[in-house]
Amino acid sequence: MNVKVIVRGRAEGAVLCARHPINFLGGIDKKTGRVRDEKHDLFGKFLGDKILVFPNGVGSSVGAYTIYSLMYNKAAPLAMVCLHADITTASGCAISNIPLVVAERKDYESLRDGQKIVVDALEGKIL
Repeated sequence: MNVKVIVRGRAEGAVLCARHPINFLGGIDKKTGRVRDEKHDLFGKFLGDKILVFPNGVGSSVGAYTIYSLMYNKAAPLAMVCLHADITTASGCAISNIPLVVAERKDYESLRDGQKIVVDALEGKIL
């Protein structure tokens, strides 16, 4: 499937799907990489070493530094796939060298938890 590249790079791994937007600042533990927002559908899940698939980020722009902290603490997603590239997620991925792409809705909805994919944010494809 073709995707729009926001942050270039390439990653391969298992998908972790969130159906709700993510507040990186308030909803993610930046040291452990676990979702700490009890109301989120990924509550308790570890984001590290996964391809994070989610609609978009919400909340404070300081969430970009949470994404950077996740990378620094070796708890960051390998890549991110979203429906809408918000400025917080885009800037966080950019400073952390985490590939970020935007997928069309039909392609986004076809991704499933545990599915192994390659996010090729050099060529603009998910394989």
